[in-house]
Amino acid sequence: MQAKQRVLTGITTTGTPHLGNYLGALKPAVAASQQIDTDSFYFLADYHALIKCQDPQTVHRSGREIAAIWLALGLDTDKATFYRQSDIPEIPQLAWFLTCMTGKGMMNRAHAYKASVDENQRQLNSDLDQGISMGLYSYPILMAADILMFNAHHIPVGKDQIQHIEMCRDIAMRFNHTYGEHFVLPEAMVDEGEPKVLSGLDGRKMSKSYGNIIPLFAPADELKKLISQITTNSLQPGEAKDPDSCTLFEIYSAFASPEETLVVRQAYANGIGWGDMKGQLFEYLNDYLTPARKRYEEIMTDPAYIEAELQKGAAKARAHSEPFMQRLRSAVGIMSLVGGVETKTTGVKVKKELNQAEQAKVDAGKAKAIAIAKQRVQQEAQQVALEVEALVKTIKSSSDPKAASEQVLRALQEKVGGAKKKAKKTLQQTLELLKQQLTH
Repeated sequence: MQAKQRVLTGITTTGTPHLGNYLGALKPAVAASQQIDTDSFYFLADYHALIKCQDPQTVHRSGREIAAIWLALGLDTDKATFYRQSDIPEIPQLAWFLTCMTGKGMMNRAHAYKASVDENQRQLNSDLDQGISMGLYSYPILMAADILMFNAHHIPVGKDQIQHIEMCRDIAMRFNHTYGEHFVLPEAMVDEGEPKVLSGLDGRKMSKSYGNIIPLFAPADELKKLISQITTNSLQPGEAKDPDSCTLFEIYSAFASPEETLVVRQAYANGIGWGDMKGQLFEYLNDYLTPARKRYEEIMTDPAYIEAELQKGAAKARAHSEPFMQRLRSAVGIMSLVGGVETKTTGVKVKKELNQAEQAKVDAGKAKAIAIAKQRVQQEAQQVALEVEALVKTIKSSSDPKAASEQVLRALQEKVGGAKKKAKKTLQQTLELLKQQLTH
């Protein structure tokens, strides 16, 4: 039987995903997760967020919003592995291994770095690297670690991210050449229905850095207002217009069926007015997005549910990452001093081939371990939620809720400071969830 193809994608937690993110990554990723022959991995890229955002509140809030969006779009977390990047400590370890295998010349050609250098040149800065951090410079390497840690076969991306997948393949090939075959070579998976990188309000690529985005789940009134701001030309109603150079048509055709798109294309030839076209685009997008938007709003009111889903996914992800990282550490020579190094000339240590019965036993053991870990995470999340609920009731029933909340939060903070590792994590979750509940 053919092995499942593994699909992996993530979204950086620096803001709310927009329509371009949906078309380039979210839509094809969720579709892939529903295929029975696909093993899907989806994550919140919070380490990547630190490259451009040093506001802790933004990173934290964005993580919650993006997780809720994944869940609202129908991601099945029982089938897929849904996790937070920072919950997998093996990823930054692998990133360093890959950094040591990556040529500086290749990093010099990365789009994000070149764009920053070009901007410094345009500003006539004498230092062309002004304002460029090593996080930005090394971003493609961390992205490669995200992909290679789980040996993903296909990566749903927009066309502007294809270069990073090619870099990942190059880095993987160099590592394999040096240390033996450990990584599969991933391929970019671009939605054929996406005509190009989606344009934003001002006609440039839709991007948070340009401030020209349409948030995926913007409320209806905000969505209508943003669509009204999309740049058009000065042609009047009745004058024929070119749909292929128009952002309104580009966005419409990215969501609509070929038949619906053909009808609107004819309307352009007939001279549809810009106001009418903006109204038509709003109505179409609003109808398309309303069901998922409603589910998103419900999920956002339950952060404990979101956290439980992420912890369930982290347990599943680490069932892969921990043993694989041990194998990679041994491959590069980082191991106990009583062990021996498998050299390339003698061949990389090959896993023993198991017969059908042995393999079934191993698979059953792994499934049981994952189920136990999942149950434990759910129980811990439920216990935290119950404790927080009790604390909130106590605070609200006091004669001075504000003073009571400050006292409880201070006491919890003191407990966190003096707790041991496992208890400390639970107390921190309780503290964060309580803070969130008290702000509502």
